[in-house]
Amino acid sequence: MNRRYAHTALALCTLAFTATMVARLAISPLVPEITMTFAVSNATVGLALSGMWLAYALSQFPSGILGDRYGERTVILVAVGSTAVASAFIAVSPSILGFAVFTVLLGTGAGLHYSVATTFLTRQFDDIGRAIGVHVAGGPLAGLAAPPVAALIGARYGWRAGILLGTAVAVPVFALFARYVRPTTPVRPDQSMRERLALGPLAALLSRPPILYTTALATLGAFTWQATASFLPTFLEIGHGLSGTLSALLFSLYFVVHGGTQPVTGSLSDRLGRDETVVVTMTAGVVGYGSLVVVASRGLGLASTAGAVLLVGVAMSWGAPVQSRFMDLLSDAERGAGFGLVRTVYMVFGASGSVVVGAVSDVTGWEVAFGLLAGVMGLGLTLVVANRALGLGY
Repeated sequence: MNRRYAHTALALCTLAFTATMVARLAISPLVPEITMTFAVSNATVGLALSGMWLAYALSQFPSGILGDRYGERTVILVAVGSTAVASAFIAVSPSILGFAVFTVLLGTGAGLHYSVATTFLTRQFDDIGRAIGVHVAGGPLAGLAAPPVAALIGARYGWRAGILLGTAVAVPVFALFARYVRPTTPVRPDQSMRERLALGPLAALLSRPPILYTTALATLGAFTWQATASFLPTFLEIGHGLSGTLSALLFSLYFVVHGGTQPVTGSLSDRLGRDETVVVTMTAGVVGYGSLVVVASRGLGLASTAGAVLLVGVAMSWGAPVQSRFMDLLSDAERGAGFGLVRTVYMVFGASGSVVVGAVSDVTGWEVAFGLLAGVMGLGLTLVVANRALGLGY
C-alpha cells in the first residue's frame, strides 16, 4: 500500500472516529436541560450515559472479530451509519427510558469503529505510536466543536436539536469513507465465531502479567475519561458558577489540548518509552483534577480554571502511549481480536466513571466527585512508578 493512500486512510479513519465521538459528546453539555425535561437526577442521566459507554466498551471485542471476518472497511461503515441513525432516535426520545435505550444503541454502533480502525492502521505504518496518536485525536477533535455547537443549538432550539448534530456529522463522513477507502480483505473469513469466542485462549491472553498490568492502567484512565466527558461542563457550570456557554467553551479547550497532545504523546512513546510518557500524563492528571477542585472551593477565577482544564487535557492523552503498549505486547495475529478484547475489558470497568461521579456529586457535591478523579490518576501514577522502581518488568 502506498504512503499517500495510507495517510488518506488515516485521515478518514480519524474523521470516522470524530463522527462517532461527536454524537456521544453532543449529549454532555445538554445534561442540565435533559434532566429538567425528564425531571430526573444527575445520577439517572449518568446511568444512561454509563450504559452508552458500557455498550461502547462491549462492542470492542466483537468488532475485532467482525473486522477479521468481514474486513475493516465494512465494519467501520456500519459503525458510522448506525451512529447517524441512533442520534436521530435519541433526539425524538419520548421518555427517559427511551433516551436511555437509544443512548445504549448509540454506544453499541459507535463502538464498532475504534478497535477495527486501529488494527487496520497498524498495518499501514511502522511508527504506530504516532499513527495511533493521530487517530485518537479524532475524539478530541469532536470535543473541540461538538460541545459548544450542541450547547448553542440547544440554547436556541432545544436539546433535541442539539442531539441531531451527531446525525449531521456522521452522514457526510459515511459518504467520504465509502468513496475513498478501498475494500479490505478479511484476515480470517472462514473461522467460526464459536472458535474465536473460546474462553480458554481469551483467558490466557488476559492473564499475561504485562497485559493485565496494562489493562489496569487503561481502566483507571478510562474511568477518569468517561467521567470527564460526561460531567466536566456540568461541574464547570455548577461547581465553578460559569455560564453554560462558557463551560462548553472550556470543555472545548480541554479537547483542543487533549487532541493536540495525543500525537505528541504517541510520538514521545515511540522515542522515549511508553511508561515514561504515561508518567507525564498521570502526573498532569493528579495536578489538573486537584487544581479544578481547589479553584472551585476558593473561587480563584477563570484564568486558574482554564489552567486546570489545560492540565486535564494533557492527562487524558494517556490513550496513545497505553494503547501503543498493548500493540507492542500483541502479535500481528492477535491484534484484531486481542486489542478489541482488552479494550472491552478496560472500558467495561471504565464505563462506571459516569454513574459513580454522578452519584457522588448528588450525595457529596461536585468538588468531592472531581477530587475522586485526582485520586484515580494518583493510583495510576503509583502503579507506573512502582513498576519501574521495583523492576517488576510489566
